[in-house]
Amino acid sequence: MKVLARCKPAYLLTKTLLLLSLASPFGVAQTGTAQRPAALEPWVLGPFEKQDAANPCLSPLATTPFACPVRGETVQWEEKDVFNPAAVVRKGRVYLLYRAEDKVGKYAGTSRLGLAVSRDGLTFERQPRPVLYPDHDAMEKYEWEGGCEDPRLVEREDGTYVLTYTAYDGQTARLCVATSPDLVTWKKHGLAFEKAHGGKYKDTWSKSGSIVCRRDGSRMVATLLAGKYWMYYGDTDIFVATSDNLLDWQPLEGPDGKPLAAFGPRRGRFDSRLVEPGPPAWITDEGIQLLYNGMNLDAGVAGSDPNLPGGTYTAGQVLLDPKDPTQVLKRTGSYFMRPDKPYEITGQVGNVCFLEGLVYFKGKWLLYYGTADSRIAVASYQR
Repeated sequence: MKVLARCKPAYLLTKTLLLLSLASPFGVAQTGTAQRPAALEPWVLGPFEKQDAANPCLSPLATTPFACPVRGETVQWEEKDVFNPAAVVRKGRVYLLYRAEDKVGKYAGTSRLGLAVSRDGLTFERQPRPVLYPDHDAMEKYEWEGGCEDPRLVEREDGTYVLTYTAYDGQTARLCVATSPDLVTWKKHGLAFEKAHGGKYKDTWSKSGSIVCRRDGSRMVATLLAGKYWMYYGDTDIFVATSDNLLDWQPLEGPDGKPLAAFGPRRGRFDSRLVEPGPPAWITDEGIQLLYNGMNLDAGVAGSDPNLPGGTYTAGQVLLDPKDPTQVLKRTGSYFMRPDKPYEITGQVGNVCFLEGLVYFKGKWLLYYGTADSRIAVASYQR
């Protein structure tokens, strides 16, 4: 998601920080409980329990200097905010690839991607330097000075990590792809849609790429369906793209020549303003499961959910058809996670739980999310 000073129009009216005492969300158990609420259908993953003793599991730091190659100065690269993490399990540990902002860049701070590792999935040790950031390379014109934002991670069959992230130049967000053998050294492969449809999407707004995968133990491995890799993306509706190689992507188009949406916002619901993919989608016995982020319209606007503050980001789940990944089979009627903690309600953008990382670790699902575009928290679920 975008921060207020550099965002899509959806954020322009949501700056007020609402210090409300919010009720417990459907699908999120309070600490010490793990009962399935009646609102959760059997196919829905959860309920998730917010790990209050550990949260926020990552917060900003003002003690990690970085010599920025583009600015030519040393900056405290994660001093302002840390949020919106991708997650994978590697060699028995949980790794978070997270977005961090400094205080000096335009557009609310330049974003870079940092790396943190944990033995228990709750307490993390950070690398001192970012691992993916704007540099004097072919991507500089797309990444400077907004930066590298909102990562999502899957693996190839051979263990190579495939990253989708957003490059932001201050005007247009563009979905990009990078790969790594070890999560530390990254190769940027450029714009995800650069070659698609004769280049028509090269300079259009795109972000939030959730590649369809399968769970192989603790690995989430990108998987072919009907001979193609599939990805859900977008931050208004959720659109669909395919690829032969996980690097070059083709948005599917409708008869009107515009990107084809699998689903979109719903009037009167938690996701009345926009929908945006969460962690990578994965194949289950029921279908393709996608956890997604939904934003409510502003309070008082026709079609908003009157039971949520205006502009609130909550989370839903959807099941899509593996035989035709553009078709929705089932969708939650309400959210399964909403902001109800002080650090989720107050921050850079108030009233936000924004999901991006999900791993299966030591018999539990761990869900990592950005809180108020300022910190990172974790929730867990064990069947």
